[in-house]
Amino acid sequence: MESQNLPERWLRGPVENIIPLLQPVAHALLQAQDEINAMTAGLPDDILWKTPGGKASIAFHLKHIAGVHDRLLTYAGGNQLSDQQMQFLKSEGKSDPSITLSTLLSDLNKQFDTTLKALANFSTESLTEPRGVGRKQSPSTVIGLLFHIAEHTMRHTGQLLVTIAVLK
Repeated sequence: MESQNLPERWLRGPVENIIPLLQPVAHALLQAQDEINAMTAGLPDDILWKTPGGKASIAFHLKHIAGVHDRLLTYAGGNQLSDQQMQFLKSEGKSDPSITLSTLLSDLNKQFDTTLKALANFSTESLTEPRGVGRKQSPSTVIGLLFHIAEHTMRHTGQLLVTIAVLK
């Protein structure tokens, strides 16, 4: 059955191995993954770095979503970003015509899988643990970071949808 004939992810029941309090996060991520893969199907590589109206490119959104997942999971785990993560952050908006849609989607889908597997490792008790974000150690909590992964992903999914519509 095609995903367009299925109800949205939040109406398909619980995601296996994920605690009830994180089900909305998992559902939002799975919904975004479905929508991103559907809306990018068949896009030509030559439009990936175009910035209509000076707004972010398709490639930026795809790289940024994956990067945000990785970075926020790092903070949720109580760790700081590595040099490699900082380099990736700096590269997200830099045009690289050698990067294909296939590569971007493969990397993003792997990160979605990694994020969903990571969600299964959090317990209800761990969700309110404090976490510092960034060099300034801005205050957050595990659940705040995990919720922000979902919220930020959906924000960029919406922006991506508009960018694709404009470029088509």
